[in-house]
Amino acid sequence: MKAVCGICPHHCSIEEGRTGLCRARANHNGKIICENYGKVTSIALDPIEKKPLSHFYPGRKVLSVGSYGCNLNCMFCQNSDISMADKNTYRIKEISAHELVHYAIEYKSQGNIGIAYTYNEPLVGYEFVFDCARLIKQQGLKNVVVTNGYICREPLSELIIYIDAMNIDLKAFTESFYKKVRGDLETVKSNIEYCVKRCHVEVTTLIIPGENDSEEEMKLLSSWLASINPEIPLHVTRFFPRWKMTDREATPVETIYRLADIAREKLRYVYEGNC
Repeated sequence: MKAVCGICPHHCSIEEGRTGLCRARANHNGKIICENYGKVTSIALDPIEKKPLSHFYPGRKVLSVGSYGCNLNCMFCQNSDISMADKNTYRIKEISAHELVHYAIEYKSQGNIGIAYTYNEPLVGYEFVFDCARLIKQQGLKNVVVTNGYICREPLSELIIYIDAMNIDLKAFTESFYKKVRGDLETVKSNIEYCVKRCHVEVTTLIIPGENDSEEEMKLLSSWLASINPEIPLHVTRFFPRWKMTDREATPVETIYRLADIAREKLRYVYEGNC
């Protein structure tokens, strides 16, 4: 018997014992479960600026945790070893929500402000993020989500009350680009607008040569962000050949600086990344 997942707009109809497109959500006995719950592939105490977040507790650190799986299919993924993995293809450490929160508390003495759910697409492991986020708030610490923003509104609205900051990937500003990665631009735009009203939000755009690197597209993207709030920080980030897009060179540094300057015509805070 198939079951339909309601976390993201794919609404995968999943057969018993199988996973959806994200490889992290499965049908068990007719019910969708978070198969990567508590399954950690990466954990590190990172500078908050690495998320990247430049205007949220700068100079502090955050305990960053990732699992496996993603609900988009970006051929250029910069972290494909875990985002494109499943439970059988990557080393995994199992940890409970209470254990992870305990680690976060232990690291307070080293400048830790809380937990960042990151590295892969964290919201395909929605239930684990939700459980950890609720516990972290009870401890007076902060929750950070680094996400592609491709999530349905109902689960997002239930989670956002526990979230203090987000970095949301705005991968491009054309529907044609989003179709290539099996997403849609309007969903991500809508979620950015929604989250900006409820927590601290910064936006990242990875600039890929020949894909989303035109000056016109950056003008449109930055103008749209400025229409929400010209003080939303934008990170214009350099692409390196990865995953299934090794057929082109890294983004020229001068391209990043040029597009960042264009974005500054509309936005107050623009940062060049990976340069």
